[in-house]
Amino acid sequence: MTNEQAAARAFSQQALVFDALDAGNSIIEYKRRRVRDHVLRHLPEGSSILELNAGTGEDAIFFARRGHRVHATDISAGMQEALWEKVERAGLTGEVGTESPTGRISREICSFTELSSLQERGPYDLIFSNFAGLNCTDELDKVLRSFDLLLKPGGQVTLAILPKFSFWESLLVFKGKFRTATRRWSSWFSSKGTRSHVEGHYFRCWYYSPGYVIKSLGEGYELLGLEGLCTMVPPSYIEHFAERYPGWYTRLCRWEDRWKSSWPWKYAGDYYIISFRKKDPAL
Repeated sequence: MTNEQAAARAFSQQALVFDALDAGNSIIEYKRRRVRDHVLRHLPEGSSILELNAGTGEDAIFFARRGHRVHATDISAGMQEALWEKVERAGLTGEVGTESPTGRISREICSFTELSSLQERGPYDLIFSNFAGLNCTDELDKVLRSFDLLLKPGGQVTLAILPKFSFWESLLVFKGKFRTATRRWSSWFSSKGTRSHVEGHYFRCWYYSPGYVIKSLGEGYELLGLEGLCTMVPPSYIEHFAERYPGWYTRLCRWEDRWKSSWPWKYAGDYYIISFRKKDPAL
């Protein structure tokens, strides 16, 4: 079994409870708002979007309701089933080329490492991946290079990726959580990845610097933006922080929104959000 198949099995198992786990988590809501705001900063109206590791469809539905057309892909059959139930309830089913004032969502089970076999090839205005799905491969460079044939000239790429260092995560060493605090550190010295588990199923996770992503995409892309996510605001797995410390939470959100694109914060988050525009060779 490949690492991606192991991850797919894990997330298929979690699909039944995934939305319930996230419900009411103020920091997850903050993270989604930040990523979506970042995407919409550059995305034209009525765009076609290829979403990788779409999960249960929270982002796909958000963008479709704003008039975009989303082709939502995932390797996890369980996640795709959960996504489609929500899409049908929302009345947003449709094909990639369907025109609608509210947008439409289509789906396809496909690994992001096998985009050459994607049936709906676009080309798209945006390739989008949220919340570290791309960290489940040690071949991110190959994944990024496969975007070129799927993206229009002038099209956008926006990714939310786990970096090699997280300020908040490193602080957990002072609470005795040494394994969690140091799990990213090994990525500086080893390419073997870190063992992760979801719902009792194990797979490996790799961490990538923004520089790696920039180099892998190459000179055909210009950087539009880079910002840290959950640099000052704590990660969502530090449960109930927003509810227990509302004053501090409000301050940290304000400070992070101000300094998210500044050094060192853009490199020190639980995630970073990075966007590119594909250069048009005709210009």
